[in-house]
Amino acid sequence: MASQASQLNGQEIAKICKQTLANSDNEALLTKIQALSPNTPIRLGRTGNEWYRLGGIVDKTGHRIADDLVEWTERTYIECGRNLQTLIDHARAQSLIATRQTGNTLHFIVQTGTNAEQFIQIDIDKTQEAADRFLVNEHCPPEDLEEFIDPLDPECIDAFNIGTARYSYRRKTDVEVFMTEINKYHPNEHPAQRFMDDWNRSSANQQAIFSNDWIIRPFRNTGRFGEQIINVEIINTQQKNVTQFEDVMGKKGLALNNLLMRFDRQVGYPFAWFFYMTKGDLVPIQTGLTVYKDITGDYSYLPERDATILKDWVTNPYRV
Repeated sequence: MASQASQLNGQEIAKICKQTLANSDNEALLTKIQALSPNTPIRLGRTGNEWYRLGGIVDKTGHRIADDLVEWTERTYIECGRNLQTLIDHARAQSLIATRQTGNTLHFIVQTGTNAEQFIQIDIDKTQEAADRFLVNEHCPPEDLEEFIDPLDPECIDAFNIGTARYSYRRKTDVEVFMTEINKYHPNEHPAQRFMDDWNRSSANQQAIFSNDWIIRPFRNTGRFGEQIINVEIINTQQKNVTQFEDVMGKKGLALNNLLMRFDRQVGYPFAWFFYMTKGDLVPIQTGLTVYKDITGDYSYLPERDATILKDWVTNPYRV
């Protein structure tokens, strides 16, 4: 399956994104990507939360003045002799309108094996540009260039779309290869790798597919000496209505086991509470120690493989 998935060339996916009209269900996009590797099932694993970023500039007729508001502002400010008032007067005289980009990131999944890290993740942005405010608020002009670019008190207008929604290719990540690279730069096991390793040896892996509920978010952060470090975050994609875990204070034995099992049933696989706890979602961190004390005392309700994972976690806790 991995060799078939290698047909999913990033350049080809980028071309498909440019040629495909964005719609609400994203089926046309999925169909075209699937055609690149017809024998390898591809699915939409998650639609991320809506995000916002600055767009460009148009005039009052909707004619494009600039694609990049920040670049235009910095360049025009210099052309205006670095005089903010001249820049403001210029923008007001032409009734310039700022646009914004709103979008979601679509995460497509290609399973390449049975282990947690054995999948390919294709991230594609779906964006829509809209005009929604004057570049300068006539009643509350900006006091500096930063406020000019992104004002706290904008003069809003009735929003109108600029063009149609579109797709743009962000990246393709072979998670198994990526995690191998990540581990080279971390002297100790990366928490995300440990999370996946724990999944692989747990009861969850016997009944569920990791990428059905969890994906990754690669990112960069800056080290102590200014160096750029590639990092990764585990993201939960669970769409079910999972309720907040109950307080474990004072619970033990059958009552505590029932609480764990009820949560696992809601999520859809055993030992789910442990992974939600290490992620910090819904299950309080003290649950791990409470359960461990319970199963090393008078009770025994966790499978041996899960009890071993919990013991390792209590000895050396981690969160992702």
